[in-house]
Amino acid sequence: MDITTPRLLLRAPVAADVARISLLAGDYEVASMTGTIPHPYSERQAAEWIESVLSGEEGVVFSILKSGVLIGCTGYRAFGEDHAELGYWIGKPYWGMGYATEAVAALISYAFEVDGFAYLTVGHFADNPASARVIAKFGFTPQGKELRDCAARGARAYCLTYRLDRARALAHFRTA
Repeated sequence: MDITTPRLLLRAPVAADVARISLLAGDYEVASMTGTIPHPYSERQAAEWIESVLSGEEGVVFSILKSGVLIGCTGYRAFGEDHAELGYWIGKPYWGMGYATEAVAALISYAFEVDGFAYLTVGHFADNPASARVIAKFGFTPQGKELRDCAARGARAYCLTYRLDRARALAHFRTA
């Protein structure tokens, strides 16, 4: 299923996305803010990731397109029937333009409407204030801090974690 927002199209990744994903996600400044994207990130690795997405191993994943051009990815992985953890990245040339906020808003609505979760979680590395600003816009409440692996850094880093209950999210979207 595709999701359309005022400026973006969220759709399933396809093989033709490999080069753009490798290029954008492979930038160290992008990869180092995710847990699982290595640096460097080859086209072969991106192709393998898309294959795992298409086989259902990665949860729900969308490529984010602006005017037909891939600018990032977002999605979630369910942890039981009651909740999922969100993730997202935007290519560096598209930072600071509100695309992450727009894509995450659509993803939150989709996750609650389609999968009926009771709550969603999300996290960001402590040195990623831009992601903290995106998360704060939706009313997520802080849950704690934990060490998580970061493939690009080859080390563990502190991750700040958050939770958004369904009722709070629905109230937020009604007033937004």
